[in-house]
Amino acid sequence: MMKIYNGENMLLGRLAAVVAKDALLGEEVRVVNCEKVVISGAKANTVAYEKHRRTRKGYPLKSSNISRLPERMVRRSIRGMLPWKIARGKEAYKRVMCYRDVPAELQNQAMIIVEKASAKKLPNLKYITVGDVSRQMGLSGTGTP
Repeated sequence: MMKIYNGENMLLGRLAAVVAKDALLGEEVRVVNCEKVVISGAKANTVAYEKHRRTRKGYPLKSSNISRLPERMVRRSIRGMLPWKIARGKEAYKRVMCYRDVPAELQNQAMIIVEKASAKKLPNLKYITVGDVSRQMGLSGTGTP
């Protein structure tokens, strides 16, 4: 059985926690609309933190290469919720796939909306979408950077 989560207007950390838990329990998990997932906090702070993450490097040839693609940013956040250094976590991470939009093969299937991860719970308007963050980092329109 495969679970499909709709990421539209969902808070990134809360959605990642729910998805990671399902993946650890052995479910195949897909997250669609990753470009519309929300990160709470002031826009300037969020963008500044992401820029800082990209420049924080030791030896550039061996340091981590952080993706600008929104679907990869969401998948990386899910990895942070998994024990990915042990076999159980690696297997769970392989069961998680993220998509920028809704792909054709998942178009007509039922999608899960996590109410406790909804951005409607935010007390103010301080948030930015993952798509906006990736564009601020230099992602071009629809293709790869």
